[in-house]
Amino acid sequence: MFEITDAPPAEALEAIGNGLTAFNAADVGPSERRPLAVLVGGPDAAGKRGGLSGYTAWGWLFVQWLWLPEDLRGQGLAGKLLTAAEEEAIRRGCHGAWIDTFNPQALRAYKRQGYETFGELPDFPPGRSRVFLKKLLVSQ
Repeated sequence: MFEITDAPPAEALEAIGNGLTAFNAADVGPSERRPLAVLVGGPDAAGKRGGLSGYTAWGWLFVQWLWLPEDLRGQGLAGKLLTAAEEEAIRRGCHGAWIDTFNPQALRAYKRQGYETFGELPDFPPGRSRVFLKKLLVSQ
């Protein structure tokens, strides 16, 4: 029997996540997944104005979110956030990074940072394409 819901219980999501994590660890080894964030703003939580959030796992950095408020855009901060995250990922032993976007401005910024397209979902969302990008990381 199936239950379709838009409000799954936390315990159900935990069971799915734990099961998949255990399966993957047995199949390919532990991911050693660790969160990674680069924050913009003051020292306290209320002063944070944007940044980057993602994680490292299996030798890769995944940038899940990168956001800056309008008044901080156009100053090269996105590139600096990515560089800081990439440097930390290299310290963690990562050899690559990946990110996705459907925003044309973000796509240009990521390509300027050395990311290359490896996949695309047309009309996600309608009228745009979701582009998947990767970059090989090299320790300096």
